[in-house]
Amino acid sequence: MMLPAHLTLELVTPERAVALETVDEVEIPGVDGYLGVLPGHTPLLVALKVGELWYRKGEDRTYISVAFGFAEVLPDRVRVLAQVAERATDIDIDRAEAAASRARERIASSVDDVDFQRAQLSLLKSTFRIEVSKKSQPNGS
Repeated sequence: MMLPAHLTLELVTPERAVALETVDEVEIPGVDGYLGVLPGHTPLLVALKVGELWYRKGEDRTYISVAFGFAEVLPDRVRVLAQVAERATDIDIDRAEAAASRARERIASSVDDVDFQRAQLSLLKSTFRIEVSKKSQPNGS
C-alpha cells in the first residue's frame, strides 16, 4: 500500500472552521505530550491540552493556539475538534496580555481552590496565545 504524500488538516471549534488545508506535517499538543504527524501515520485518537498546534506546507509553518478537545489521526488526514482555536495572525496580543495580567491578579487574590484553578487555566491559555502570536511576527521563529 502506498503512503499518502500529504495530509488533510481539518480544525474546527464549536463556533467555526479554523483550518481546512493540505499539509506536509502537523504537530498537536496532546495531553501526554506533543505529537508529530506525517502522512501515513498510524490511526489514533488524542485528547488535546492547552498548547500550540502548528502545521507545515513546504517550508512555511502556520501556528494556532488551541485549548482542549480531541484529534483524530488517520494515515491521510488529521481532524481536530477543539474547544478553542485561534490562528497566530488573529490573536490580539494586547488583549491576551491583559487577560494574563488579570489572571495573575486572580491567582494572587484567590481564596478558594476553584478560583485558583480557573485563574491558573486562564493564565495558561493567555500565555500560549501570547507565545503563538509572537510566531506570526516577522522576527518570530
